[in-house]
Amino acid sequence: MDEKSRILEELRGSFEGPLWLGPPVREILRDVDAKLASARPIPGRHSIWEILLHVTIWEDAVRQRTRGEPAWVTTAEQDWPPVGASDEAAWREVVDELERVHAALVDAAAALRPEDLDRTAPGQTYTIGYMLHGVVQHTLYHLGQIALLKRAATVQL
Repeated sequence: MDEKSRILEELRGSFEGPLWLGPPVREILRDVDAKLASARPIPGRHSIWEILLHVTIWEDAVRQRTRGEPAWVTTAEQDWPPVGASDEAAWREVVDELERVHAALVDAAAALRPEDLDRTAPGQTYTIGYMLHGVVQHTLYHLGQIALLKRAATVQL
């Protein structure tokens, strides 16, 4: 399998599965509602909602960088945006936005030529290919946090 195909498989697999490590994003989020997403079962730590906003920001930043656009996440508030409304409709919109951003990232990666993967990402010292592998790792890292928060919150709720 060539590198571009491997990256696309990782991007798609992280959301749709199958994953070697466990359930993909869609499966983990399937039964999360606004109450669970807002819960803070571990004091001083991010909620599922906050983590999902953060993951969405970075999937979009990587999508933009694959198109040659510079990084735009430069402040703590951009990196970890605050939760606005916390009702069920707002939660569904956050999940839908992640789905849209992820689909756009997959499309952007699919549009790359193989040689683009060796290009340096705008404003970075690493390549586009390395960055795309990294965003999958980033998403899966936070997916593990979400799974733990779900378990902890379910015990408390």
